[in-house]
This record gives sequence, structure tokens and C-alpha cells, in this order.
Amino acid sequence: MSWKERLARGLKRTRQSFVEEMNVLFDRGARLDQEFYDDLEETLVMGDMGARAADEITSNLQEATLRKALPDAHAVLEYLADEIAAQFAPNDDDPLTAERALVLFVGINGTGKTTTVGKLAKRAADAGRKVLIGNADTFRAAATEQLGVWGERAGVEVVERGRGADPASVCYDVIERAEELGSDLVLIDTSGRLHTSKDLMQELQKIVRVTRKRSDMPVYTLLVMDATTGQNGLQQAREFDKMLDLDGVVLTKLDGTAKGGIAVAVSHELKIPLYYIGVGETIDDLQRFDAHEFAHALIGEE
Repeated sequence: MSWKERLARGLKRTRQSFVEEMNVLFDRGARLDQEFYDDLEETLVMGDMGARAADEITSNLQEATLRKALPDAHAVLEYLADEIAAQFAPNDDDPLTAERALVLFVGINGTGKTTTVGKLAKRAADAGRKVLIGNADTFRAAATEQLGVWGERAGVEVVERGRGADPASVCYDVIERAEELGSDLVLIDTSGRLHTSKDLMQELQKIVRVTRKRSDMPVYTLLVMDATTGQNGLQQAREFDKMLDLDGVVLTKLDGTAKGGIAVAVSHELKIPLYYIGVGETIDDLQRFDAHEFAHALIGEE
């Protein structure tokens, strides 16, 4: 199955929900009046794209209607995917493809951080990168087991310490080992942190601070976010970005939700690149994000 087919399958629930709302809109008539654009904006907001992105998309489409003398609502729809794609922050500078990089993966519990680290490590190792995995999730035994399995699959070493060890110290050890091995890509898993817990978020700040200070390679912080959380995920992203100044987002579990529009809201509001999206369990179901592919799959266009 191609990635295009996987993406279409993964976005099926979101697309069905969106198309149903759009059909209701078109059933009211194809006239391009203010009521049409108000209803379109409401449809985009209901699709979890966020009020800010929905307003910009609608405004741009109204301008295009006047500039291009579009005849009806169906003509406007032809421009919708491109306008949705334009809401995403540019993601050309992918840290996973940088010449040298250390990437910290953060997020709340259950978003798929550990699996994401494993999949990306396997892909990078298969591509010939000198990869090292660090396990700074010192509170969850399952993380150690999962990373161990992924490390074996990828032929990649996993650096870890005992349960309850200081996560910042683990990151320090990971960097030292990376220097010994000459690693050019270091992926570090961190424990899940509730964005509402001040103490846990401050501890995460310490991890990022220590890592940036010790590492001689560029350090990036990526938020792994569960798409099924919808607007709650947007609030999580706001808090993590405020505390850590995020470099990007990985959005998982798009196949399990009708709220895939949250990808638009997060990237647009916070001006944060979306680098990877997950639409299933296998390694091939986690791929590099392309805004135009996503937007066209979202509204059901080829």
C-alpha cells in the first residue's frame, strides 16, 4: 500500500465528518453570499481547524472569489485544499534529516512517544545514519522494554539507567555515549508529563536546559501529540510551547479520530512545523508530513 493510500485510509473518519458538513452546506445552495462564507467558517471550526485558521481560510477564499470571479460554491471548493495547506508552518528544516542532531521527544502520557522514537530510529538506521537512542523515561518500565525491542530491530544501542534515575543525568550519559560512538542522530524519549503540572514541566525544562548546555550538536524538542484529543491537544501544545519553545510536532493516531483538523489548528496558531504524522501501527504508517497531501486527503480530493 502506498503512503497516499495509507494517508487516505488514516484520515477516513476525519474526511467523512468534514464531507458530511460540507454537503449540508452545499445543500443550502451554491450562492456565494456572506451566509455561505459564515457557514463555511463554522464548518471549518467544527472540523477542529481552530477559529484563527478558519477565519484566515475563509477570508482568503472570499478574496479569491472576487479576484477570480468565481461563479459558485463548487468553484470555491476547488481552492479549499490549497488554502488549508497554506495554514501550516513551513517544515523544510526537518531535524531528523539534519547532518547532526539530538532530538528530545516530549508530551503527555499515551501519545505514542516511545513508539515514535523507535520507528524513527529504525528508519534512520536503515538509511545509514549512526543512530543512538536514549531512554530518559525513568518512571515507566514499559518504555524500557519497548525501546529495547526497537533497538534490537534497528541494530541501535539504547542508553538507559535504573528506574527512578534523574532524567537530566540520563541525557548527560546519552550525549557522552554519542560522542564515544560518533553518532550523528540521537533520539531521546522522555516520560509523559501532564502540561497542567508545574513541577513536572519545570523538571522537563531542566532536562532540555541540561541537554542543550552539554550537547555539541544541535538540540531539537519535538512534541508528540495524540490527534484523538482534538482541542485538548491544542491546549497541551500551547503549554509545552510556552515552557519549552518547541521546534516541531509529531501527530499520532490520526486513524483513530474524526478530529484530524487539529493538525491545522496547532501548526497555524503556534507557528510550529508539523514534521511527521502517524496513521496506524506499522512503521510505514508514520511518515513525513506534506501539507498539500494532507489537505487534499482531508477533503477527499486526489
